[in-house]
Amino acid sequence: MMNFQQSFKGAKTAGTLFLVPTPIGNLDDMTFRAVKILLEVDLIAAEDTRNTQKLRNHFEISTPQESFHEHNSWLKIPKMLELLQSGKNIAQVSDAGLPSISDPGHDLVKACIAENIDVVALPGASAGITALIASGIAPQPHIFYGFLPRKKSEQVAFLTEKRDYPESQIFYESPHRVVATLENLLAVYGNRQLTFVRELTKIYEEYRRGTISEVISSIQENPIKGECLLIVAGSDEVKADDLSDLTDLAAVTALIAMGEKPNVAIKKVAKDRGLVRQELYQAFHDL
Repeated sequence: MMNFQQSFKGAKTAGTLFLVPTPIGNLDDMTFRAVKILLEVDLIAAEDTRNTQKLRNHFEISTPQESFHEHNSWLKIPKMLELLQSGKNIAQVSDAGLPSISDPGHDLVKACIAENIDVVALPGASAGITALIASGIAPQPHIFYGFLPRKKSEQVAFLTEKRDYPESQIFYESPHRVVATLENLLAVYGNRQLTFVRELTKIYEEYRRGTISEVISSIQENPIKGECLLIVAGSDEVKADDLSDLTDLAAVTALIAMGEKPNVAIKKVAKDRGLVRQELYQAFHDL
């Protein structure tokens, strides 16, 4: 059924669900409007009330809050809808950034729309877009994927499906898994351009821009911690010399990941590097 919302016009009998972005690290990034909404609503639905309490303390917000996260959302949605239908306003916040983006929120949004309850989103911090515009990689078109599958087989299958996409790709990743993920990216995508971003908006914010293999080496030499994400160039930005700094066998593997048959990949690498094709073939097949 068609849903037609005029957010700020006409008489309202129900309340409004406000989707309020919160800072991704630096509290100074909180907007005046976001603070105003949090002060005015009747309830804050928080992903983690402990984190939101820090925000409430900093901005002297006394509005009551209630936990609302992926593990209890279906239990809480009926109560939230009841409050909204009675005319109460609710602000939903995640721990950092925009609700619904790699965070809970989408289910409540869908439930409100189904009940013709207004859903109003406030603009604000988003780690993926913030990192993208400073990455040096083409900002548009782009695709945001959030967190990749954790299991290697599932991750490789996912990346293989996305390998030939021309859009820049945005991924979130744990600092404990990022090297393994980069190695999978290298094997599947080849040695294309990538920007690694860590601790965005915080005091230890850093960007590491280079080929995937260069970023892997950088992290191995200078271990990282904290929140991080990856911006990967689309397939149309991949250059012919992107394999130049790989080892011989890694170059073969990267070409295979980009669609070449093994024997063709071996032949190309051997020819480009002045190697004996049969020796490279034997090394690749561990003969």
